[in-house]
Amino acid sequence: METNPHEAEIARQTLERYSGCASGEFQSNLILTNFPRYVEYFAKSRNVPILEGSMFKVAHCPEEEVSILDFKIGSPAAALVVDICSFLPIRSSILLGMCGGLRRRYQVGDYLVPVASIRGEGTSDFYFPIEVPALANFLMQRAATEVLDKEKSLYHIGITYTTNMRFWEFNEEFKDRLKATKAQGIEMECATLFAASYKRKFTLGALLLVSDLPLNKDGIKTKQSSQWVYDNYSADHVEKGIKILKHARVMQSKKIKGAYHRNINGDEVPSHS
Repeated sequence: METNPHEAEIARQTLERYSGCASGEFQSNLILTNFPRYVEYFAKSRNVPILEGSMFKVAHCPEEEVSILDFKIGSPAAALVVDICSFLPIRSSILLGMCGGLRRRYQVGDYLVPVASIRGEGTSDFYFPIEVPALANFLMQRAATEVLDKEKSLYHIGITYTTNMRFWEFNEEFKDRLKATKAQGIEMECATLFAASYKRKFTLGALLLVSDLPLNKDGIKTKQSSQWVYDNYSADHVEKGIKILKHARVMQSKKIKGAYHRNINGDEVPSHS
């Protein structure tokens, strides 16, 4: 089914209410994040203003053709941001998020490139039956690994478990189920983002930062450890995200496998058929 004009208009109005800016200000490359500090770093480093609506905090850099949007936390917000942004002529997008590392060898500050996520959050059920896997866009994750390899960054590749339960670290039953999945990371948005973006033909990948090691003794995130992670890794995480977006655009121009036709053909009005 082609794009419904009324649906597209409501999506545009919703985005403008929630972001506090005109939809036309969004650039063709989009960073999605859960962290207002990432938006603040981006705005300060690019000397651009921060805009804020009733839900989102955003900043746009026309010179680099990149926008960044903080959509807060959780799968409902993740679904919303993909649904409404999919009506914009965005060519590449990436989630810059954090996750709990679930392997003993992982260290805080490592990167995780998720190829898929376990749908433990529930929201993705509105897009596909439960047997459909939540996969990241292949082109975006390939772009991520190529940038990380070029910069000789330490990273892991695997799957994450997406949950809607934030305070789970002392729930032994949940932890047993989590260990049984063999997931490498745990977070709250990836499965929803991957399912929604697949449904909407919205090119979306993810680069996660291991921010804590919640299965290890004394590895649960605290106020102090969270601040340390922000202070030491925010800038590098954002800069890598920008490089990945730009690299993905080059790959799209070469028609490398994994790009949607809307990205190759340059359609200004995305099709949701």
